[in-house]
Amino acid sequence: MRVFIVFAHHEQRSFNGALKSLAVSVLTEQHHAVKVSDLYAVKFNPVASKQDFLKLPDIQETNYMLMQKSTAQKGRFAKDIDDEQEKVRWADFILFQFPIWWFSPPAIMKGWFDRVLACGFAWDFAKTYSSGLLRGKKAMLSVTTGGGQEGYSEKGANLATINQMLHPIMHGTLYFCGMEVLPPFVAYGAFQVGDQGRKKYLEEFKQRLLTIETTQPLKSYSPIVGKK
Repeated sequence: MRVFIVFAHHEQRSFNGALKSLAVSVLTEQHHAVKVSDLYAVKFNPVASKQDFLKLPDIQETNYMLMQKSTAQKGRFAKDIDDEQEKVRWADFILFQFPIWWFSPPAIMKGWFDRVLACGFAWDFAKTYSSGLLRGKKAMLSVTTGGGQEGYSEKGANLATINQMLHPIMHGTLYFCGMEVLPPFVAYGAFQVGDQGRKKYLEEFKQRLLTIETTQPLKSYSPIVGKK
């Protein structure tokens, strides 16, 4: 299987970096082909603009989404977008590794979604969800949180489950583009649990990686915990 890892953390020595490195090691040992985009290392630009299009079919167009669609059909994307889209085309499985910041992915990861999963490339009008242009591919989120698991419930401090927090990505982005989405891997309170806690998370993540070919994707993406 061809696996593309999109990694968004500014520090290689972070626990996110350890999870990414483990994924590369385990998946390679299982004879999967692996490619990695380290977004901070390459200084990926998260800001969508007209500079994303090397050749605009209609220079008068002002709608970014329509510019994406026209460029996907008969134009040219900027090189950083084109390089990432080529990895998406190549991949059977995409793993996204990032920390949860402010109930969201880091801006650099959100910018990757905005610019790379372009209209006309990853989805199109009337070609979304089960008809999305990336159907046939699988995806999984691997995330870390600052707070412990007890805070991620409708009665916890965050007043939201992790499913609710990740719903815009799992449902509104990945499934929207047609991908099958596996249940996320979550390392709660990664910097609070100590070395033994992080070691346990690494072992659990390893087991998830060893079973990605047989793990059943979510049937639907209700943000309500326990509903699938």
